[in-house]
Amino acid sequence: MKLTPNFYRDRVCLNVLAGSKGNAREIYEAAEGHVLVGVLSKNYATVERAVADMKDYAALIDNALSVGLGAGDPRQSQMVSQISQQVQPQHVNQVFTGVGTSRALLGQNDSVVNGLISPTGKVGWVKISTGPLSSEASDGIVPVDTAIALLKDMGGSSVKYFPMGGLKTREEFACVARACAEQDFWLEPTGGIDLQNFDQIMQIALDAGVSKIIPHIYSSIIDSATGNTRPEDVRTLLASVKKLLA
Repeated sequence: MKLTPNFYRDRVCLNVLAGSKGNAREIYEAAEGHVLVGVLSKNYATVERAVADMKDYAALIDNALSVGLGAGDPRQSQMVSQISQQVQPQHVNQVFTGVGTSRALLGQNDSVVNGLISPTGKVGWVKISTGPLSSEASDGIVPVDTAIALLKDMGGSSVKYFPMGGLKTREEFACVARACAEQDFWLEPTGGIDLQNFDQIMQIALDAGVSKIIPHIYSSIIDSATGNTRPEDVRTLLASVKKLLA
């Protein structure tokens, strides 16, 4: 079972949500395998039910599974770690304080574990108080270099930068991208990304020299009637990636 994502040209792997198992397979095929398919822990009542269902998803998509929190909900942190321990997915979404637990329970260093940090309105500074208790406390704001070093200490693979609001945080995002490049850390831009701003957001990260990028494109490409991600939009995103990396 492959534990590492299938990056296009060893640089970019999409991350999108699946509305069903059939949709997961459609997404995987549309992205030619260069995708991580998100399934949210929040959708399950128990760890056991989540594990059983997510193993079925993983079998359909060569384990290109991304275990999600659900809108970055810190209350899901422990459940995500417990699910990931048993499922061994390629990708785990975590709040900042949940990274160490997920890595330890995974028992290996191949699966990607991201850590959620948020914009602050001040270039070069990020909010790391994204855990179950810390998110309710006074904001923990640190230099982005420090945040990345802390994530490395905990066994993290990447920064999940959320909520970006698309290009609303352009200057802050560019600074985070430069810091990731300088520290050889991966980057996952998240929040408000759509078919219109995708290229610009990706270009910022590529120009900064980030080694691997996992952009999350969620609600903007989901059919509201079915809850499924549109495969044609995934094909459009992959075409954009190919053009950007040509």
